[in-house]
Amino acid sequence: MVDPQMDDFLARWHAMIESGDSRALPDMLAEDVEFRSPFAFTPYQGRRAVAGLLQTVIQVFRDFRYHRQFVAGDSAALEFSAFIGGLSLKGIDLIRLDADGRIVDFEVMIRPANALLALGEEMGKRLAALGIKP
Repeated sequence: MVDPQMDDFLARWHAMIESGDSRALPDMLAEDVEFRSPFAFTPYQGRRAVAGLLQTVIQVFRDFRYHRQFVAGDSAALEFSAFIGGLSLKGIDLIRLDADGRIVDFEVMIRPANALLALGEEMGKRLAALGIKP
């Protein structure tokens, strides 16, 4: 049985992704959220940095789609596919919510390596322009 808080969160998350309108994203993040990138050893911390990063990723990916989700308590694993340039990629978003139903931990895994490198290059350029240290 899915926790009603997680069920509500996932409905809002999928609606945001499908609409392409990420204005609600900051409110979905805990103030002390941590984001673990497939590129960086040190996690990104804080609502402002993580919101900026995730909003940028939403713009970079083309034909982003979630395929499956696995939920256990306050955590969800969401399998996705997308394109970066002409390269196809697959990935997993690992999301954990706090007691208020906001994301407190977000980790991404992506394959294959050539698509991950292309994504890293594009994200590095865009995050630098936003003043977020890649």
